[in-house]
Amino acid sequence: MQGRRKAIIGPLLAAMLPIVVFEWFRAHQAADMTMRMPHGHFVVVTIVAGLAAAVAIAVGFAGHRLRNIKVGFMSLAYLSLAGVFFLHGLTTPGFITHDYELPAMFAQFSVLLASLWLALSAVSTDHRLVRAIAGRRQWLLPFWLLVLLLTGLYTVQMPHRIGMVPLEDNPYKWLAAGITLAACAWTFYRYWRSYLHAGFPLQRAVVYSVSLIISAQYIIVEGTTWRLSWWLYHLLLLSAMLVMVAGLFKQYFSQGSFSSSLRVLFQSDPRAWLEACKTPSVRALIMATEAKDEYTAGHNNRVALYALRLGEEMGLSKDRLRAIAQGGVVHDVGKLKVPDTILNKAGKLTPEERRVIEQHPVSGYDMCKQLGFLGDELAVIRSHHEKWDGTGYPDRLRGEEIPLLARIAAVADVYDALTSSRSYRQAMSHEEAMAIIIGGSGVHFCPSCVQAWQRLTAADAEFIGEIAASSRSLRLVHKAVQ
Repeated sequence: MQGRRKAIIGPLLAAMLPIVVFEWFRAHQAADMTMRMPHGHFVVVTIVAGLAAAVAIAVGFAGHRLRNIKVGFMSLAYLSLAGVFFLHGLTTPGFITHDYELPAMFAQFSVLLASLWLALSAVSTDHRLVRAIAGRRQWLLPFWLLVLLLTGLYTVQMPHRIGMVPLEDNPYKWLAAGITLAACAWTFYRYWRSYLHAGFPLQRAVVYSVSLIISAQYIIVEGTTWRLSWWLYHLLLLSAMLVMVAGLFKQYFSQGSFSSSLRVLFQSDPRAWLEACKTPSVRALIMATEAKDEYTAGHNNRVALYALRLGEEMGLSKDRLRAIAQGGVVHDVGKLKVPDTILNKAGKLTPEERRVIEQHPVSGYDMCKQLGFLGDELAVIRSHHEKWDGTGYPDRLRGEEIPLLARIAAVADVYDALTSSRSYRQAMSHEEAMAIIIGGSGVHFCPSCVQAWQRLTAADAEFIGEIAASSRSLRLVHKAVQ
């Protein structure tokens, strides 16, 4: 409970302190001087919004390559904030229009759009709406960028028409502010809860960023134009963007710099991309899983590599290869929820212990759907223990009801398990493992996956041998340090 209180104090202060400062200025009129600087306002807002939009677009492309829909939604949130806030600066009276209501309207509209996209990023990725959007995610950023550009052009051509939007009139401004605050509160709660469980930098950054947007929304509604206290919300919105970007870099870009990280993300070789997809957050999941189960050291990586090669053999697209890589390296993350006494038990499991073990795919699925993993990765995590004849777990799927990527991962997972040493048995030879996998065709495994695995192991025995050798080497190292 004390840890939860500490985790909530910082974000609450981030939301409340700017409001306290704002109210202090309003209570002291001598300090809350008028700073009427239309030209300075136009220049500062335009430059800041332009730079922020460029960063949001770069993050959006990176999110697409990372196959993380939450990053995509965050990119759209801050692109909306930057793009519409640019219009806030562009419509400064005395430039393209003399309408004094337009800047305030665009300020309100910018935080409203940003809060709605952020609220969508807080929804689980298995939600029907998110799945529908994720299916067209390659068009999401270009489409939204086009919408913002067309809005900007329309504003320049017909500012008087845009000025007819009643966001500055009662009760509409309060309705917009209420929706913004409700969306921010929902986002705050969801990301704060996720941060308590996972502790990832991005989750914390979003909580702080939303807190700053809440403060900015209050000042937008209550502030008086050109007063010093009114200028405060411009700084808050800039800070909200910078906090989110800092969290994204810390969580997803581990290659030393943003540019080098992007270069790795855009590698065409899926095996090179396997390393790129192991962001700090994914590495943390892998390390936590392998620390809990000493006999799975390296297992996640080997399964992902085997599954990648098998996917290549079966002609999967580059995008689906990236999905099986990312799903493969965290496929056993649900074991974090399994008690150590069961997970590392040397003897035979009781029926009750077996039921606990069989829940780890569901636990991993529930964990990763909150982190932005897409449907293909989630399918690998949830369904890699399903069997072709319907006797697998956790959902008793059969045949082609089992997602293809999960069927591929199942072959890779079992082959690595058989050829790796465990506390209760020594590793099998390649021939022994292949006999079991071939024998399980049409029972445990998808027949087409088994046939492709046979072709692969015959044609690329050297690759299979290298991966198996790495397993043996890691096991020897583990013994040596015990």
